[in-house]
Amino acid sequence: MSRRLRVAVVAHLRHPIAEPFMGGMEAHAALLVRTLVAEGHDVTLFASGDSAPDLPLHPIAAEAYEATLPWALWHGRQELSDWLDTAYAGAWQAIREGGFDVVHNNSLSAPIHDWAMRDGVPMVTSLHVPPFARLREAVARNMAPWLRLTVTSASQLPLWAGTADGRIAVAHNGIDLDRFRFSADKGDRALWCGRITPTKGTVEALQAATAAGIALDIVGPIDCATYFAEVEPLIVGGHRYLGHLAGDALVERMRTAAMLLCTPRWDEPFGLVAAEALACGTPVVALDRGALAEVVGDCGAVVASVDTLAAAMRTAGDISPYACRARAEAMFGAPAMVARYADSYAAAISGARASSTAMTRAVLA
Repeated sequence: MSRRLRVAVVAHLRHPIAEPFMGGMEAHAALLVRTLVAEGHDVTLFASGDSAPDLPLHPIAAEAYEATLPWALWHGRQELSDWLDTAYAGAWQAIREGGFDVVHNNSLSAPIHDWAMRDGVPMVTSLHVPPFARLREAVARNMAPWLRLTVTSASQLPLWAGTADGRIAVAHNGIDLDRFRFSADKGDRALWCGRITPTKGTVEALQAATAAGIALDIVGPIDCATYFAEVEPLIVGGHRYLGHLAGDALVERMRTAAMLLCTPRWDEPFGLVAAEALACGTPVVALDRGALAEVVGDCGAVVASVDTLAAAMRTAGDISPYACRARAEAMFGAPAMVARYADSYAAAISGARASSTAMTRAVLA
C-alpha cells in the first residue's frame, strides 16, 4: 500500500480480541490490527469492549457474547441473532460516519454485506470458516466491484464456488515471527494446542500419543465440558493438561516441544497453530483435513487417518527445525499477510471509485 489508509477492522464477537486468544480468529484480528498500525495506517477495531485495551478499539458491545449468551446454549436462536445484528448495525453506523477508505470484515455477519452493497463502501471480507446458509446467501446476492473476498487457504476456494464471481483471493493468515521465536533445542514431549471440543479431536490426539509411547501436553480452554469428560480419563501416564496458556508460557512450550500434534475432526480453513509451531522450529504431525497439508508442507507428516498418527509421531524428530522456521518465514509472516490483503484493499477501493464515476457520468449524460 503506497499511501496511508483509514481502515475499519470488524471483528467476530463471540470472544474478546485479547489474550489468551480463544482461537485463530481472535489471534488473527489482533495481529492484523497491530501490523497495519505498525505500517503507518490509521486503524479502528470494531469489537467487544472487553478486548485488549492497547488496541485502537471502538466497542460495539460491552462484552463478547460468550459471556452472556454462550454459543453452546444459544446457537441458532433468534435472541443471539438479534444481539449480533444490533451490535453490527451500531458498528456500521460508525463506519458510515467515519470516513474510512476500506473496511476489513472479519465477522460472520450477513447483514454487513447488504449494508456495504447498499452504501457503496469498499469492503474486504476474510472468510475464516466454511460457508453456512445465511452467510453464503449474503455473499452470493451482493456482487459489486467494491466488495472483495479472501479465504485463508486454497482448500477453501471450492467451497465458495458459484458465490464469489471472481472476487475471491487466497490470503494465508500470518503470525508474529518475533513472538514465535525459533529454537533448535527440542524436548521429548509432544504438544497439542486448541479449544477442547469435539471438532479439534483431543481424544484422538491422546490415543495416538499413547499408541506412539510419546508423552503429550494438552494446552487450551475447555470449550465443551461434556467432551472434556471424555478427554480427562485419557490424561494418564506421562500426559498432562496444562490449562489455557498465553503469551510467553505458550510460546515456550511450543519452542521446546518435540512436535506439535494437530487432530482436527473437521476441515480446518487454515490451522494457525501449525504455522506458529513451524515458526518455533517445531515439526507438525496432523490429520489431513482442510488446509493443514497446505500449511505444513514437507515440515511434518500429514496423514489420512487416526490409525496412522502414532507411526508418524515416531518419525517427526527426523525433520529439521531450521527447515520449519524457513517455511514459516517464507509464507506466514505478518507483513506478508498484510501485503496479500493490500491487493484486495486496492481492488475494493478502485472498484468503488469506478462505480461512482460511472454513476456520475450516467447522471450527467
